[in-house]
Amino acid sequence: MIKIVDLHKSFGKQTVLDGLNLDIEDRKTTVVIGKSGGGKSVLLKHIIGLLKPDQGHVMIDDINITNLNEKDLNETRKKFGVLFQESALFDSMTVGENVAFPLREHTKMKEEEIGQTVADRLKAVGLTGVENKMPSELSGGMKKRVGLARALAMHPRIVLFDEPTTGLDPIMTEAINQLITDTQEKFGLTCVVISHDIQSVLKIGHMIAMLYEGKIVEYGTPEKIKASKNPVVEQFLSGKIEGPIKII
Repeated sequence: MIKIVDLHKSFGKQTVLDGLNLDIEDRKTTVVIGKSGGGKSVLLKHIIGLLKPDQGHVMIDDINITNLNEKDLNETRKKFGVLFQESALFDSMTVGENVAFPLREHTKMKEEEIGQTVADRLKAVGLTGVENKMPSELSGGMKKRVGLARALAMHPRIVLFDEPTTGLDPIMTEAINQLITDTQEKFGLTCVVISHDIQSVLKIGHMIAMLYEGKIVEYGTPEKIKASKNPVVEQFLSGKIEGPIKII
């Protein structure tokens, strides 16, 4: 589904991605872990074409998106849904209008059909009858759910999650983890998740990729990652201060 080949990206003198390679399997959840500021979000932006690499390329369905013009890139992006870290809901729109937004912008669906799709997607994330509420009336967990409903509105094949449990209490974190798992299975999605939450990572990931110093240094199932003898992985999972990952 997604193949990342020899990806390089620097900002000025700072090298963020340094020859990164990663195959993301179809219809599975791949979680990318790594220290804060280590390039996880930069990688996510390359996958959806918001950033161009200095070297290397990203393949989506055997199409090299780094070579696409803006029109063709926008067509490829329709395969994606994105749940942003802060949900990124429009404060001036109701919940229903937020979920309907991509449908009104990118399709010719009639309003009746849009309304039904909105209701279906909200139901899929465990929310019904909230179409007329404003984002300010929602809890953090509900905002995440609405954000996911909007991400699913265009029937994407790929969904990107940027720190989906940040700022949530343990109970709501578990609810969002279960929601990601259920949604992935129900719709047969290819999911890419950026996360620091080790417990969440081990629960929702079919595959886990450890990003360190611009490269993927370990990749495998949760069981393989937990058993890894790579000192970077061991330090990250244990949360120890001592180790190759330095606190800056």
